[in-house]
Amino acid sequence: MSNPTPESDSPTPQLQPVKPPTSELLIVTGMSGAGRSTAANALEDLGWYVVDNLPPQMLSTLADLVARTPETLPKLAVVIDVRGKALFNDMRETLAALENSGVEFSVLFLDASDEVLVSRYEHQRRPHPLQAGGRILDGIKAERSLLQDLRESSDSVLDTSSFNVHALTRAVADMFSTNGPVVLRLTVMSFGFKYGVPADANFVADVRFIPNPHWVPALRPRTGKDPEVRDYVFGHSGTATFVDRFVSMLEPVFAGYRTENKHYATIAIGCTGGKHRSVAVTEDIAKRLSKSPRVTVNIQHRDMGRE
Repeated sequence: MSNPTPESDSPTPQLQPVKPPTSELLIVTGMSGAGRSTAANALEDLGWYVVDNLPPQMLSTLADLVARTPETLPKLAVVIDVRGKALFNDMRETLAALENSGVEFSVLFLDASDEVLVSRYEHQRRPHPLQAGGRILDGIKAERSLLQDLRESSDSVLDTSSFNVHALTRAVADMFSTNGPVVLRLTVMSFGFKYGVPADANFVADVRFIPNPHWVPALRPRTGKDPEVRDYVFGHSGTATFVDRFVSMLEPVFAGYRTENKHYATIAIGCTGGKHRSVAVTEDIAKRLSKSPRVTVNIQHRDMGRE
């Protein structure tokens, strides 16, 4: 009978390498009056460490500090604006240097229509930081010109034109409150073309090819969230086919977003008034996308409550 193998001869278990902790760096910027302060407060409530009005030239130094000690500041949000115009002129070079350094970061750009921004400044009775001796609208136009490239390269653009303080706080919470590793946060939004295309949409789909429930008297007062309207919309032979192909089309897009470290996207589904067809299709698309791994989905019906 063979002797039992000594315990000391047992194979030593191999320890798996532990992935070092990393920090999440978010740069919050955008138009003055679009809600940066509200967004910063919402992020603080979610546990982020927020640095407000940081000169862009200091961003690389701060990012390097956080990258070396991620356990100290696991979630850092930096608010940068044009209050110091001379400092802001170097923003493009600062972000390019940050990207070349290997530090992972994302940019949230807050925007609003000119009319809304003017109204907000007039309500607060404060001058725009770039208007100098001109009108508020002059300052807004100057700021849009200065920020155009940054807006186009941002990971996420959030249009706050229709938001009050509470709605913007909820929107920020929907985008940034998820625990654990986040790959992609999606906003799937219904809207009415007669009220304008959402300015922050990454993808826009037109579902006006579907017969309009508005012309069915029994369905007119209802919305796309009601079963009767949904059955009518999906009773059209092309609706399910469109949704299937649209969701399939997005799969390689999401894979590319993961590769490019893009975390946020807005998908806008439009019909004429944003009450029936777009709402029903948005609900179905969001339900399907929510089944994707490591994807969070936020549903918004921008125009459903309008007449």
